[in-house]
Amino acid sequence: MKVSTTSVAALAVGAIAAPSNTKPRSADKAAAVKPAAVTLDPSTNPFKTYKLAANAFYRDEVNKAVEAISDATLKAQAAKVADVGSFLWLDSIANIAKFDPAVEAVGEGEILGLVIYDLPGRDCAAKASNGELKYNELDKYKTQYIDPIVAKVKANADTAFALLIEPDSLPNLVTNADKTECSQSKTAYEEGVAYALKSLNLPNVIMYVDAGHGGWLGWDANLKPGAEELAKVYKNAGSPKQVRGYATNIAGWNAWDQEPGEFADASDAKYNSCQNEKTYVTKFSDALKTAGFPNHAIVDTGRNAVTGLREEWGDWCNVNGAGFGVRPTADTGLELADAFVWGKPGGESDGTSDSSATRYDSFCGKPDAFKPSPEAGEWNQAYFEMLLKNAKPQF
Repeated sequence: MKVSTTSVAALAVGAIAAPSNTKPRSADKAAAVKPAAVTLDPSTNPFKTYKLAANAFYRDEVNKAVEAISDATLKAQAAKVADVGSFLWLDSIANIAKFDPAVEAVGEGEILGLVIYDLPGRDCAAKASNGELKYNELDKYKTQYIDPIVAKVKANADTAFALLIEPDSLPNLVTNADKTECSQSKTAYEEGVAYALKSLNLPNVIMYVDAGHGGWLGWDANLKPGAEELAKVYKNAGSPKQVRGYATNIAGWNAWDQEPGEFADASDAKYNSCQNEKTYVTKFSDALKTAGFPNHAIVDTGRNAVTGLREEWGDWCNVNGAGFGVRPTADTGLELADAFVWGKPGGESDGTSDSSATRYDSFCGKPDAFKPSPEAGEWNQAYFEMLLKNAKPQF
C-alpha cells in the first residue's frame, strides 16, 4: 500500500512544543509559597487552559537516548523530544512510585497526563501487555492500585491531572467477548473501571475513558454497542462529573484526517465508515451522546505520522516505518476533539519480537512489525531513532 502522511501535520507546525521555561513545583516549595488548589471545569476543554506536561520519566528516557546518538543533527532533534508533553503510564502497583517525581516536575500552567492501566485480567485479547493482576483480583486493584493513586491526587490538589482510563478494556468487552480471557474479565473490567471513575472524581482531575480507535469500535456494527458499553459503566459509577469524554488511537497508528482512509480500498471497507480518526470522533461522539456519555475526545498522534505501513487495521505492535506525529495541541480543528496528545511515549516497545518469550504475541512477529523489539514498555533505541527520522513535522 502506498505510504502517505497525515494532512494535519501542516496544520500543527506552529504547535510544536518548545523547550519548557515553566517553573516546576519544587521552585514554589523552595520559596515556601503554597499554590492554590486547582478546580477543573468538565464542561470546558482543559487543554485550552493547560499545556500537557513533559513527564519526568519519559524525559529521562529520551535524555539517555540522546547520549547514545552520534549523528549531530539527529542528536539535536532527539533532545527536543524530551520537552514534548506525554502521558505517564502507571501500569503496575510498583510504578505508582513514578507519581511523585512526575508531579514535582510539573510547571505552572501545565496538566499532568496519567494512564490508569492495571485492571485484573488486563489486555485480555493479547499477550504482550498482560498485567500483574488475575481476573479475580478486583479487590487488590481497588485497594492496592486505585486507592493509593486517589490518595496521591488528593495530596496534590494544586496540580491539574488528565487521566486516561484503562486502555483497551471496555472495547475488548464489545468485540472480544467470545474469548475466554475476556469473558472471565468482564466483571472486573466493568466494576474496576466504574470504581476508578467514581474514586478519581476529584476537582483537580479530568478523565477520558479509552474507546479503542476507528479501526476497532469504528466499524458500523460496533459504534452503538461501544457507546452503550462506555455509558453503562459510566452510569454504574454514578455518572461522575469529572468525566469529560473518551480517548482514541492510544498507542495507535491511525491518521487523523487522511482521505481516502488508509484501508479505504480493503474489501471490507464498506462496513467501516470511520476510515480516519476525525470521522470516528464525529460518529462515535454522536453515539455516545445518544447513550448518555460525555462525548469529547483526546486523540493520540504520538506515532501516526506515516500511514500505509500495516497489513490490516488490527496490526498494533511496533509498526515498522512509523514516525512521531503532531505534537500535543488543543488546535484540532474539531470542537469534539479536545486535543491531540502523545498517549504512548514513542520509543517504549509495544511487545517483544522474541517468539520464545512468555509474553510473546504473534502480532509482534508479523511482517509489518519492527524487529528486534524488547518486552512491552522497555526502551527500544533503534525504534526511537526511526520515529525521529520519520517525524511529521520534523523536529
